[in-house]
Amino acid sequence: QVQLVESGGGWVQAGGSLRLSCVVSGGTFSSFSMGWFRRTPGKEREFMATISRAERTLYADSVKGRFTISRDNAKNTAYLDMRSLKPEDTAVYYCAVDMYYSGSYLPKDYDYWGQGTQVTVSS
Repeated sequence: QVQLVESGGGWVQAGGSLRLSCVVSGGTFSSFSMGWFRRTPGKEREFMATISRAERTLYADSVKGRFTISRDNAKNTAYLDMRSLKPEDTAVYYCAVDMYYSGSYLPKDYDYWGQGTQVTVSS
């Protein structure tokens, strides 16, 4: 069973930065594509970024240039570095494992999800 644990969320002022981490256990991390999504109350999960096993990346337009996804296969960990944060970035952020595709923006293509970490950006 693949398990994911996110960390690194918290409160930050607008313009600040945070780094989210996602540790994966129970599978071959290097073979997975990883994704980051977020959800705000009343909305569907929103794609943020994905990184394939070959480290090809894809970003949502809303975060391109501000967020950076990366991975460390030796640590079974994916990261989301967020800078120039805005109040509208406030959400619960989730990482997810995609076992079969080479990085997708569709939540349905992901097989396992973490529990989420709250990010709050104040103005």
